Amino acid sequence: MKKIAQFFKVSEKEFLKAGNGEQYLNIRLPQRATRGSAGYDFFLNSDLSLAPGQTVKIATGIRVKMDEGWVLKLYPRSSLGFKYRLTMDNTVGIIDSDYFYAENEGHIFIKMTNCGNLPISLTSGSAFAQGIFCEYGITVDDNCSGERTGGFGSTDKK
Repeated sequence: MKKIAQFFKVSEKEFLKAGNGEQYLNIRLPQRATRGSAGYDFFLNSDLSLAPGQTVKIATGIRVKMDEGWVLKLYPRSSLGFKYRLTMDNTVGIIDSDYFYAENEGHIFIKMTNCGNLPISLTSGSAFAQGIFCEYGITVDDNCSGERTGGFGSTDKK
């Protein structure tokens, strides 16, 4: 296995900007459940209840530093998608290697919707999403020289 990344908490100051309070103490760094797991489970830092059709934006309190040439892809935890149709609003979250240096400290947010017919209730500490590190390539004629200055969505071209 290639060891290419490390998870950290964002600062308490940055976490509080997201409208969170005492949950900072509950932040748990992502981890794999077994040696054979590809995904790193992300854990809730507070209780969560979602009615059918309801959407929530979750401030994870997590940032990740990874080698250039790698990306972290975020997905709903498989069992929650299968049992409840819990989906991520952007289908797959993409965390670029330079996001760690963003103005918001690379704070990872996950927006999810309960697309099913049943309410979902999860307690603080429950795994709700998973992240998988993937290596990627670029084209032979790539000459990109831009640098990230902002946080989430800052690479959007207007």
